[in-house]
Amino acid sequence: MLDIKFIKENPNKAKQGCKKKQVDIDIDLLLKKDKERIKILQEVEVIRAEKNKSNKKITEAKDKNEKQKIIVAMQKIDKTGDNLEKKLNELEQEIEKLAYRVPNMPLDNVPEGKDETGNLVLRKEGKVPEFDFEPKDYLEISKQFDLIDIERASKISGSRFGFLKNEIVFLEFALVNFVLENLGEQGFIPVIPPIMMKSEKMRGMGYLEQTDKDEAYYLPKDDLFLAGTSEQPLGAMHSDEIFDEKELPRRYVGFSSCFRREAGSYGKDTKGILRVHQFDKLEMFSFSKPEESEKEHQFLLKMEENLMRKLGLHYQVIHICSGDLGLPAATKYDIETWIPSQKIYRETHSVSNCTDFQSKRLNIRYRAKNNELKFVHTLNGTAFAIGRILIAIIENYQQKDGTIKIPKALHKYLNFKIIK
Repeated sequence: MLDIKFIKENPNKAKQGCKKKQVDIDIDLLLKKDKERIKILQEVEVIRAEKNKSNKKITEAKDKNEKQKIIVAMQKIDKTGDNLEKKLNELEQEIEKLAYRVPNMPLDNVPEGKDETGNLVLRKEGKVPEFDFEPKDYLEISKQFDLIDIERASKISGSRFGFLKNEIVFLEFALVNFVLENLGEQGFIPVIPPIMMKSEKMRGMGYLEQTDKDEAYYLPKDDLFLAGTSEQPLGAMHSDEIFDEKELPRRYVGFSSCFRREAGSYGKDTKGILRVHQFDKLEMFSFSKPEESEKEHQFLLKMEENLMRKLGLHYQVIHICSGDLGLPAATKYDIETWIPSQKIYRETHSVSNCTDFQSKRLNIRYRAKNNELKFVHTLNGTAFAIGRILIAIIENYQQKDGTIKIPKALHKYLNFKIIK
């Protein structure tokens, strides 16, 4: 979360950051509560000092009546102190609740905008595939080869689920191996994380405030959340730990199933596997020194683009505007991949720099060469959201005779080069 000291020293900047991110939070109220907290804390400290003096007087008192008078006076002090401690505790809880809703400030280079309409297209890469036939929708192609079964999935689980079957199952694991091999060569540590998280760790990652809480599946009996992306357990993995400076950047690539309610997407993409409640995903996560996080952000974007180029998919890179950033991110890029049947780009990747927003909430630091303890910066980026990449491959590599070619980069992981 934002340091209260930063908010106190830069109230206008904090207000502007909230406005840019379309977050309704009363910064003046937060600062007022903090002033009250400081005043009461000072009163509590005075009472604690008085109690220490009274304890010393009791020890030194020779007369029994004198001791009794001091004890009676102490009881009054205790009652006042208890009331103040209670009020202080209540104030601290109010302040924490308000402070946790303050978003990370957008960096200066983030385009300003109120929603996704303000996002900026930076560049397009690769070529739009040309077909000498009308390209089919991935669901139509998949039905032909019995690759995706949403009807039977709906029968047992409801909408926004699907069975992956036959060759597409092998294709998923080819993509997994492809990512692990390529990112492993770049020093990423492979991880299969737990997909259930304690509520305080999910909160620490910044995903329980605002609308994100509605997206999560929660098990109240166990006070556990199902992870919406493996970046959440990866980011919390080093909570309350201290890195050595030479260990940074520490890079992970996590593979897991992910779970989302898709609460804000009513009526959108209800059929198929583009927007589902359960999906598999490979996610990059990096712990970086503050002065290197901007460079690390570009590195993670480069890794995403390298994977896309090797698959031969056409895409565009988007710089996300302030109003579309979300709570933890200070800056973010998306990759949108061309989907021939729809003749539009659809989001397949995102990559964010969350600066020290998450590390302060989770107490993740590093020891610099001068022995000073500093908070790390955290960054995350999609390697592949499997379902969306499967859609992109099926549609972009479909052939006139109805078959599906496999991208050359995946041939080594499969015993077939075409689905027919």
